[in-house]
Parts: sequence; C-alpha cells; structure tokens
Amino acid sequence: MKTTRNTARAYSKSAIAMLCMVTGTAVIMAACTTAKPPAKEYSQDRLPDAVRVPAGFVVVLETTAVGVLNYECRRTPATTGPAGWVLASPKADLIDRTGKTVGTYSGPPPLWTHTDGSTVVGTQLAVAPALGANNLSNQLSKGVAGKDVGAMQDVAYIQRINTKGGLEFNKACGDSDVGDKMTLPYQADYIFWKPV
Repeated sequence: MKTTRNTARAYSKSAIAMLCMVTGTAVIMAACTTAKPPAKEYSQDRLPDAVRVPAGFVVVLETTAVGVLNYECRRTPATTGPAGWVLASPKADLIDRTGKTVGTYSGPPPLWTHTDGSTVVGTQLAVAPALGANNLSNQLSKGVAGKDVGAMQDVAYIQRINTKGGLEFNKACGDSDVGDKMTLPYQADYIFWKPV
C-alpha cells in the first residue's frame, strides 16, 4: 500500500515538475518573440554623395523634426534683386526613435537644442534634391557645439534627410507682396554626428 502511495506521489511530483518546466519554457519563448529587435545601425548608403558625412564620424542622435517653417516675402539680395520667399524662422520639436521629444529646432541661425541644455549651431555645407517638388532638399551642415555638456556637445555634422513639405508656396511673392508672411508645415529627419 505504501509502495503504491509512494509511487503515485513520485509520479505526481514528476508531472508537476514537467508542467512547471513546460510552462516556464513557454513563457520565456513568448517573451523572446515579443521583444523588439535591436535598432539597425544608421546607413548613408542611399544618400547622395553631397550630403554624406565623411569617414571618422559616428551617429550620436537620430531625430525627426515636426514643426513649421515661417517665410517672409523679401527682395533678394537686400533691396536690389527680385522678391522671393525667404525662410525667416523654423520652429520644430525633435523626436527620437523611441517617440520621446528630446529637443527643439529654431533659428536663425539654425539652432538645435537638446532637453539636457546642450546646443549645436549649423552652417550649410551642401544640399541635394529630395523626392517630391514640395519637399525641402536634403542638407548637410557643419555643426559648432555650444559650451553646455550633453548630447549635442561634440556634434560636428548634421544631416537633414527624409523631408516632407516645407515648400508648398501657394501665395505670390512679387514686388507688391514684400513683407507678406507664410507658415508651412514640414517634417524631416535630423541625424547628428560626432568624431569617433
């Protein structure tokens, strides 16, 4: 009788242990299948040569700017040339790849400010056409970082790519329109690079 009871207990314990192992394995496998894959390393392979960052630099921050571009109808240059739409000021939030707002873009001059207080000012080096007639061009800027420590402190280059909007000029800008203003929505990826 004791042998039968001991055998039943042994089978029972073995079945419980097996159930725990199977359940634990299933939970671990489910967790692995829902985990996000690691982020892909940024690649310049599909960018025009003019806006590629040279060797010796690495990406420090990838963002998407969502905001507006404020234009003013002005004579160019100064007062002698024909009137045209001139960018007066950009205003955009910078959102990182996790969806978190990490800074702002403003100007002039072009200024990127991180939420940690660090900044970088850009000077355009080159542009390359973007897809779509109403999209801003791709752009490469040389960065000069501010004095504050943080994400922007060592930024040497800024790329503007994957642009959407910003050039849908639907108002005339002639001599009689000088001084008129227009605000256009836009979006672009800004990629920040520092020395290796």
